[in-house]
Amino acid sequence: MDNLKGKIALVTGSSRGIGRAIAVALAKAGADVALNYKTRAADARDAESEITGMGRRAIAVQADVSDAKGVAKLLDAARSELGHIDILVNNAGIARVQTIEEITEADWDELLAVNLKSCFLMTQAALPGMRARHWGRIINLSSVAAHVGGVVGAHYAASKAGMLGLTHYYASRLAKEGITVNAISPALIETEMVTANINATPDRIPLGRFGAADEVADAAVMLARNGYITGQTLHINGGWYMN
Repeated sequence: MDNLKGKIALVTGSSRGIGRAIAVALAKAGADVALNYKTRAADARDAESEITGMGRRAIAVQADVSDAKGVAKLLDAARSELGHIDILVNNAGIARVQTIEEITEADWDELLAVNLKSCFLMTQAALPGMRARHWGRIINLSSVAAHVGGVVGAHYAASKAGMLGLTHYYASRLAKEGITVNAISPALIETEMVTANINATPDRIPLGRFGAADEVADAAVMLARNGYITGQTLHINGGWYMN
């Protein structure tokens, strides 16, 4: 189906992994896409080329979305090149595998800023345009760690749980304005972040395998298309956590 044609999507942290898969899937569904990266310029340009090769418009913007100035830079560039944002996917995040004893205050602050603060800053920045047009889709990439603790660390689990609180708050306040807000909680999707974690093994998953980024992207496209699902969390985890 091509029913996102004419919509503008912005996906943070979309140079690789789940973010890139979502950006490409949204483009296949008809959307023009603003890609975001912090350091992986070559990967972002490759993703941009893949999307423009489909006949969609795309722009790759370097920005640190844990910082208000970086968010403003990203939104300004996306609006200038593509137009107002209709679909926001808050995917940017980092994972630092640490034990309870190893986590420092600096580690905590960085994880919360990149994973959670960025979600708040991006949503606040994109909302005025969505509210003016009475249409919007916000999709937050949380994690199974928000529900079971996970295999990264307390700081990561807390940041991902915080995204669910933001999802519920915005969904309840924006439902009458044509804006839906939902979360996706994946587990052990086969990306660089997961395969670099020695604690992340397929035997933790009842299905017995890592998930594919495209399986998460399918869910994101569905949420972007659907106007009646809001305030929900989709669990894409091979049966690790059952809601």
